[in-house]
Amino acid sequence: MMDELELLKKDWQKKDDHLPKLSYDQIYKMIWKKSSSIVKWIFYISLIEFVFWAGINIIFSDPESMQELKAMHIYNTMMVLNFVNYAVILYFIYKFYKNYRKISFTDSSKKLMKTILDVKKTVTQYVWFNLIIFTITLVISIYGVFIYGPEGRQIIEAATQEGSETTFWIMIIIVSIVFTAVLLLLIWLFYKLLYGILLKRLKENYNELKKLEV
Repeated sequence: MMDELELLKKDWQKKDDHLPKLSYDQIYKMIWKKSSSIVKWIFYISLIEFVFWAGINIIFSDPESMQELKAMHIYNTMMVLNFVNYAVILYFIYKFYKNYRKISFTDSSKKLMKTILDVKKTVTQYVWFNLIIFTITLVISIYGVFIYGPEGRQIIEAATQEGSETTFWIMIIIVSIVFTAVLLLLIWLFYKLLYGILLKRLKENYNELKKLEV
C-alpha cells in the first residue's frame, strides 16, 4: 500500500483544475505528525534500552561478582564508570524527551527541520557514547583479568617460564583488538538496526520539508 504522505503529495502536485488541491499546511501537518511519532519512538526505545541494561547490571551485581572485581583491582574504576555511564545515558534520555516535546509544539517547517537535525545529532552522539563506554569497560576488564585474575596470572607465569612473554603479550594485544572490534561492530549493527530505520524516515521527512520550502 502506498504511503499516505505520498498520496497526499501526488494529490497536491496535480495540475488539473477540476481536481481539489491539498494545501501546503495539509502536507506539512502530515510530515509533522510522522516526525513527531518517530521522535516519540526514539524516546521510548531509549527508555526501554536503559531499563533493560540496568536490569542486567543489577542481576550480575551480586556479592560474588563484586568480590571478583575487587580481587582484580578494578572495582572502584568500574563503579565510577557505571555512575558516569548512567548519568550520561539519563542525560541523553532527557534530550530525547526534550526533542519530542519540542517537535510536538513546532509550528513552522523551518523549526521542524531544525528539530529533525537536532534529533539526528543527539542519536549519533548517543550511539558513539555507548560504543566508547563499552570499549573502555572491555579494556579495563581484560586488564583486570590478565594482570590480577588467577587464570590470567597462571597463563602469564607459564609464558614467562617458556621464555615467550613478549610473544604472549603481542598475541594478547592482537586478540583483544580483534575481539573488541568484532563486538563493537555487532553493537554498531544493533544500533544501526534499532535507530537507523527511524533516522532514515526522519531524513526522508526532512527532504520532503526542503521540497515544500522551495
